[in-house]
Amino acid sequence: MQYDPIKRSLGNIFNRTPFLRILFYRLLDLLLLRSWHIRKELKELKRGGFTPGHIADAGSGFGQYVYHLSKRFPGARITGLDIKQEQVDDCNAFFSSIGTQERITFEYADLTKLEQAEAYDLILSVDVMEHIEDDRTVFRRFHQALKPGGQLLISTPSDQGGSDVHHEHEESFIDEHVRDGYGVDEIEGKLREAGFSEVHVRYSYGKPGKISWKLSMKFPILLASASKLFLLLLPFYYVVVYPVCFCLNLLDVSRQHPTGTGLIVRCRK
Repeated sequence: MQYDPIKRSLGNIFNRTPFLRILFYRLLDLLLLRSWHIRKELKELKRGGFTPGHIADAGSGFGQYVYHLSKRFPGARITGLDIKQEQVDDCNAFFSSIGTQERITFEYADLTKLEQAEAYDLILSVDVMEHIEDDRTVFRRFHQALKPGGQLLISTPSDQGGSDVHHEHEESFIDEHVRDGYGVDEIEGKLREAGFSEVHVRYSYGKPGKISWKLSMKFPILLASASKLFLLLLPFYYVVVYPVCFCLNLLDVSRQHPTGTGLIVRCRK
């Protein structure tokens, strides 16, 4: 399934005014379970006294996480990095329109060729690594780009059904993925090989999260890909479904899971 055209259609709807775009960010924060897990990790970092001066969102896309980071760490400079120039231009225009261009900028970047050295205190990478074949190079580049003591925070599918792949010959639900998911030992080993220490990996999207994902993401995406008319019905669908998804997300983010279809990874340089 091509996920980008659907995201682009929704983005066009909500990109008409700054208010609608911020509303879209808020809705994504409520809806996407990975956002719940990322916000939990960022909250714990801040509670532990971590105050980054410069943050990179590696694979910043539509700018959702940059906006959240700007509220979570109001004193930080934030750089969004993305390989799609149209996304970079769009985000620069939006964040300029809300008056944050002095501390928030977006730049074109191929993460396999990232050249910054000791530039960032925190690098965030949400649902990016499953799109990049040469992950070892990216992990080395991340390590190089972080200041000593800097933190790397990753969300990515696991090999326990990530990308909705449960058997050897199944194909990924999202066509853009180059891998179905990481094993815990695999991603930890690659990060340590790149030079990271204190690598912590935990599962997300346990049993509650898997149900929530199907209700809140998989089924709507399948319907929207079949007919864009379903986009008009989405608000009514979510009025019915979201209260259930909210409770499931809350359960997922508050529990430790023995397995799950997602991974949350935090490590230190």
